Parts: sequence; C-alpha cells; structure tokens
Amino acid sequence: MNDDFLSKSYGKSTSASVRAHYDAWATSYNDEITKNGYATPGRCASALAQFADDLAAPVLDFGCGTGLSGLALRLAGFDLIDGLDLSPDMLAQAETSGAYRTLDVIKAGANLPSPSGTYANMAAIGVIGAGAAPISVFHMLMKALPRSGKLVFSFNDHAIADASNEGAISEWTDCGAAQLLFKEYGEHLPGINLKSNVYVIEKA
Repeated sequence: MNDDFLSKSYGKSTSASVRAHYDAWATSYNDEITKNGYATPGRCASALAQFADDLAAPVLDFGCGTGLSGLALRLAGFDLIDGLDLSPDMLAQAETSGAYRTLDVIKAGANLPSPSGTYANMAAIGVIGAGAAPISVFHMLMKALPRSGKLVFSFNDHAIADASNEGAISEWTDCGAAQLLFKEYGEHLPGINLKSNVYVIEKA
C-alpha cells in the first residue's frame, strides 16, 4: 500500500502546504484512509447524535474533506449537511459522495460564512491538530455556535500531545461559557496505531 500521503500528513506548518498536500491526496485519500481503518468519523457522528436536539436540523461539517465525515453523519441520522474545506480537490471528491446539501471552499483564517449561527450542530472531525487546522479553528467554531448549540470534534494522539489544544477546551468550560458533554478515547487510524479523543461540547 502506498502510504506516502498519510505518513506525511503531520508535518505541515502552513495553510498553503496543508492545502497543497490535501489537493494532491484527494483522489487516493478515501482508499488509503479506509484501508487504515479510519474510525473517528463514525465515532464523532454517533456521539453528536446522542446529544443533538434535532437530527433534522442542518449540520455544518467543517473540514469535510472527501466526504467521509458527511457519510458518517448521514448514517447517524443527520439529513441536512453543509460542508466546508480548504481544498477544492477534496471538495470535488465530497461532491460525489452525495452526502451534502452544499459544499464550499473556505480560505485559511477566514470566518465562517453567514449565516453560521443557523447551525445548531457543527462538526470538525479529524480537522484540528498537527499538519492540519490550528486550534484557532476551535475558537472560531465555538464563537459561531448559537446558545445550546453542539460541536463534535476530535484530537488525535498528535494533537493530544500538545497541551494547548485541550487547554483551549478548558478556556470555554472553566468559565462556564460551555459544557463538555462527552469525551472518549478510542480508535482513530488503527492501521498506523493512532488513537483519538472524541468530544462533544455545548455552548452555554
């Protein structure tokens, strides 16, 4: 199996290098990641479904990639899913999944397009961490989330190793601005012996 893309995914330091990496990986991403047992999308979707007030409400799938997260959300019972991603080539693959109502490119550092406040449920599955999106994305999503809105997200072992990532969660929960509803450590990519935490947080 060609694992060049996967093995090189955790060393990117700029948004341009991340986008170039995922653009180049787009056509083989699903095959490679699935062969390594990618478990986090299903775990995240199931966790969000446990706490979502309305499965029929629109979900924002931030960093949707090729659509594996959208398919997992659909299997968990969510019907209206909008996807955003940095990589146009990944979005082209997501389009073929049939999981999404809309798909759009978002530029690095940009705020969520209006009307972001209409999403009572948001997802950032396998998005934040080394070689991917910075922790500022978590804060952006939390600010856009409406009161009582739910965000499901994950940190893999690389992201967990950086204490500032979980520290960002504490910034919201310690002051009562949000409540951590769910946290579970489990399989992420068992093919490369990588695990992840899945979290569901509710904005106060």
